[in-house]
Amino acid sequence: MTDLDFIPAARPLIGDDERAAVDAVLRSGMLAQGPEVSAFEREFSEALVGGLPTAAVNSGTSGLLLGLLAAGIGPGDEVIVPSFTFAATANAVVLAGATPVFADIERDSFGLDPEAAARAIGPNTAAIMPVHLYGHPADMRGLTALAQEHGLAVFEDAAQAHAAELDGRPVGTFGEWAMFSLYPTKNMTSGEGGMVVSAAESTDERVRLLRNQGMARPYENEIAGFNARMTDLHAAIGRVQLRKLAGWTQQRRSNAARFDAELEGVVTPPVAPGAKHVYHQYTIRVAEDRDGFARALREEHGIGTGVYYPTPVHRLPVFGLPLDLPETERAAREALSLPVHPSLTEQDLDRIVSAVNLLAKAGS
Repeated sequence: MTDLDFIPAARPLIGDDERAAVDAVLRSGMLAQGPEVSAFEREFSEALVGGLPTAAVNSGTSGLLLGLLAAGIGPGDEVIVPSFTFAATANAVVLAGATPVFADIERDSFGLDPEAAARAIGPNTAAIMPVHLYGHPADMRGLTALAQEHGLAVFEDAAQAHAAELDGRPVGTFGEWAMFSLYPTKNMTSGEGGMVVSAAESTDERVRLLRNQGMARPYENEIAGFNARMTDLHAAIGRVQLRKLAGWTQQRRSNAARFDAELEGVVTPPVAPGAKHVYHQYTIRVAEDRDGFARALREEHGIGTGVYYPTPVHRLPVFGLPLDLPETERAAREALSLPVHPSLTEQDLDRIVSAVNLLAKAGS
């Protein structure tokens, strides 16, 4: 192992501002869902999704599930999803009582391929749920056109895409609802949590009922719901992070631009015309021995990386489906995410560029 200071693949940025915000909540005595949550919802909506109704929940996975249920997805329904994603995308469909149908991805964006999604449509298809993977928008032009042609709903898994845009329009505003994750390694965090953004007030109202035991008013349960509330402690962290997000996003883009210009011998991530990438991950492709490449970066150069995702969801034990998804399988073999987080120094960037180029040259 190298003696160099280790550069982690991700690093949550929690500072004195976040600590002070949590302390203020603790002093207030109002710890559960309260004024901080309401303020966070309003500020998130105004900053990132053009003022659409926004409901805070206790995790991104809860957000996916509640969005599906609020939209009426349930037994007998099929939802088309990518297989190259985190398992929560498909798990939420299962937990809603519906069936995920896996379709292949585009090579460049790692997002759901509209042509593959079209081939996956069947008589029970109710919706399409793309993922804006790594912070790059999915092809919402093609996917929304496909959905309109077949009378399908569109839901957005925007877990990794805070402030991403396509054609000047924020992700999270294309479908019936969208979910943003606030997990610690995301571009901004609340410690844990998620946001559900709805196109219609009626969907937002349903999500709010579902997150709070089915109650709009205390002890007047209208439906069977969950305890999926966000605490004021988490919301206080999220409000501080939201104020820092624009600066952090610009730094991620600056780091990515450096990699685009200087990395050699690997496939760097292209950006689609009209897309605004926020680089939750900077994901290269290593065609030969990706895992050995990652191991050498770690052991010889002290650089952490991430493999998101080594096993396509359709092949996980919970599903175990023998599907032919060639671009998904290729991405699972080749994708390697380099550190791109805003805490990287110029010396860190120098090391990453030099190490990647050295290893790529040695392997060529």
